[in-house]
Amino acid sequence: MIQVNALNKIYGTLQALSSVDVQIEPGRITAVLGPNGAGKTTLIKSILGLVKPDSGTITVDGIRVNGESRYREMIGYMPQLARYPENLTVMEIVDMIRDIRKSASKHEGRSASTRLETQDSKDLTADQVSDVEKGAGRPGNNGQIVALHQPAQGDAPDLELWDRFGLDSEKDKAFRTLSGGNRQKVSAVLAFLFRPKVLFLDEPTTGLDPVSSSILKDKILAERDRGTTIILTSHIMSEVQELAEQVVYLLEGKVYFERSVSGLLEETEQSTLERAIAVKLGRRSEITAETGEVQ
Repeated sequence: MIQVNALNKIYGTLQALSSVDVQIEPGRITAVLGPNGAGKTTLIKSILGLVKPDSGTITVDGIRVNGESRYREMIGYMPQLARYPENLTVMEIVDMIRDIRKSASKHEGRSASTRLETQDSKDLTADQVSDVEKGAGRPGNNGQIVALHQPAQGDAPDLELWDRFGLDSEKDKAFRTLSGGNRQKVSAVLAFLFRPKVLFLDEPTTGLDPVSSSILKDKILAERDRGTTIILTSHIMSEVQELAEQVVYLLEGKVYFERSVSGLLEETEQSTLERAIAVKLGRRSEITAETGEVQ
């Protein structure tokens, strides 16, 4: 689903990422972990297209990042801190994001159609041209329609979290008046709203009460079970152990180790992920940064 190869990023004299190779499998929850300054944010923002690496390649579902923008339509993102126009109400923010998303989708559909018209529209049948103009796709080499622009899992917005969080009672309140927890709830709703194929969740339960945190975790696991690829960052190791199947641990801009959670617990003979990582870091001199293999 997501392939990162030989990624490098330098800020002045700081090597934020150094020859990072990561493969994130589809339909799984992968946790990207590491201390502050390890390169987690730079890696995630590079995949999101918010940071341009100095070298290396990133592909999302076969689409190259910084080459084309259409991969973004399959991504949902929940930042650690929700920043939206403070004067707008909750409902106005949701409507605004839906309108922006819809507008971007229409623009991408027109761009795809225009490219086809200039490249090989003479080879299309009238019905196929109509399909392209509607965003349905283009003919592949075998004559079948290949999707160019379609929401990954349906057009209807996903409002399950809106209902379960009880946000109807907050919908007419200005965003600036919301508590930190309610801001986080709005951010979660927006991340899941378009049924993305790929979800980035940055410290998703920060500020949530135990009930709301449980609701969000249930939703994350349910989406995983539906085949959504989820990338999670969190400083709460019990949360990572509860949710994630794979851990990518960054240290000083490099992949220090990449392991399944179960494999890491078994290797270190620990019952909790927190202690397993502590053991792994304590044996740092025995582990190569490139492979994470014990020597």
